[in-house]
Amino acid sequence: MTTLYGYFRSSAAYRVRIALNLKGLDYDQIPVNLVKGEQRGDDHLMRNPQGLVPSLVLDDSSVINQSLAICEYLDEVHPEPALLPINALERARVRALAQSVACEIHPLNNLRVLKYLVREMGADEAAKLAWYHHWIAEGFTALEATLSNAPSSGDFCHGDTPTLADICLIPQVYNAERFECDLSAYPTIQRIVTNCRSLPAFEKAAPEVQPDAS
Repeated sequence: MTTLYGYFRSSAAYRVRIALNLKGLDYDQIPVNLVKGEQRGDDHLMRNPQGLVPSLVLDDSSVINQSLAICEYLDEVHPEPALLPINALERARVRALAQSVACEIHPLNNLRVLKYLVREMGADEAAKLAWYHHWIAEGFTALEATLSNAPSSGDFCHGDTPTLADICLIPQVYNAERFECDLSAYPTIQRIVTNCRSLPAFEKAAPEVQPDAS
């Protein structure tokens, strides 16, 4: 069976759980505790030399790393329901929305960056939170404008079915809420999040219901 190596609070692993659930695929989960440093263990580094999660191990023992690569692989091998539109221009829009989160917002606020701020740069808790809130506000302000001004936005980031963009958005909002970011300025994002969270695929992927949740 396909096995997902991840961590319940990892945004990237959260994305893959949503994608697997939307596709209706069965998978096992093996936790890699990022807080305890298990991602730096020899076994995991053999799967993922970056020491990151997630890693998806297929039935033939092939390994895929990087959440967006995993999601697009799943979409190519299991095309229904589609995570990307058929039209090339619409596909580009969905990828741009997804990457605005995965490539611009998330890397500045993930666990290893926050740890570096505290341990190596001497930031206290207030400074760490200020950093987190700043980059969420900057990223979500642009994303809200993009979503609210586009006729192709619907019940979800693009149209009326979930796409790769929603798969990236929901985990980032979860973490923003966890760090007590004020999201009141983003009504379009909030509406989309409410629609996503009403779906079983998103509910089943939520961090608090994962086997390693603590």
